[in-house]
Amino acid sequence: MSMKAAVFKEKNGKLEVVQMPIPEPKKGWIRIKVEACGVCHSDYFVKYGAMGNPFPRVPGHEVIGKVDKLGEGVTNEEFKIGEMVGVGWFGGNHCGKCGDCKENEWVHCKESYVCGIHYDGGYAEYMTAPADSIVVIPDCMDPVESAPLLCAGVTVFNSFRNQNIKAPALVGVQGIGGLGHLAIQFCKKMGFEVIALSSGNSKEQLTKQLGAHHYVDTSKDGYIDKIKSIGSVKCILVTAPYASAVPGLLESLGTNGKLVILAAFKEPFNASSLTMIGGSKSIIGWASGDSRDTADTFNFARNNQVKPMVKAFSLEQANEALDGINDARFRNVLKM
Repeated sequence: MSMKAAVFKEKNGKLEVVQMPIPEPKKGWIRIKVEACGVCHSDYFVKYGAMGNPFPRVPGHEVIGKVDKLGEGVTNEEFKIGEMVGVGWFGGNHCGKCGDCKENEWVHCKESYVCGIHYDGGYAEYMTAPADSIVVIPDCMDPVESAPLLCAGVTVFNSFRNQNIKAPALVGVQGIGGLGHLAIQFCKKMGFEVIALSSGNSKEQLTKQLGAHHYVDTSKDGYIDKIKSIGSVKCILVTAPYASAVPGLLESLGTNGKLVILAAFKEPFNASSLTMIGGSKSIIGWASGDSRDTADTFNFARNNQVKPMVKAFSLEQANEALDGINDARFRNVLKM
């Protein structure tokens, strides 16, 4: 039996849609009949082999589909055939014994996998994954619309909820893209007053529709003073990969404010120690979340009507979907 998959056959190559054998689940793994897979900037890591993945490799780590087959050791009590499930950036295989696992930091376990990097991901009609990577998708959630919650969604939801900011504090979201448009929704639905921060004014009206209370054009002189005039900002989620934005965003924070870095910058950033010390401010990085965090993300999104804005592509259009990611409003998704 064979399936269609979009694969990087070689480093720096284009995706090629090919026929591959349908994979068999290993011990402790399950097989998923894929219905949708979100397209993420991190899929370029696979193309360039940036995290050491071998070739050929099928990318994709925002995967939703139905349980098709259980590997040895996985029981019907855990997952049922035909049940809708998902796999995100956290690809499972945590050891359960190391210091990080004992502190419940599965995503930082050195044995953990990344879906679509350590094993073939969701740009395919079928895929297999370790059982501990799997999250059950709540009823009535559309696979295409919901797929970005498995990476973009859990990244903003889980990072923000762990900062211990108390509602209805004033918080900011920098960058109105795949992560940012979800961050605005999550922060608003958690009860916070939200400032959307972006360059230019083309997205101002959209951010208000998503739930932002304020909009600040960071390309204009005086934007820091404008942010401060709104109030004391306790947290800014940095979702756009511009290292040059960090000094101004740090200055914009109020006392005890936190700058949470969620975007991977191509270059180092500068930060004033005096600004940090003088305002008791901090800069924090955050690494997505594991399958338990993803389950919480989906349940919150379902209960509070947080919805990604997506455009669907066929598997044969995988190159178009990936190449056009910077122009997406706001997430491209492959529909099988």
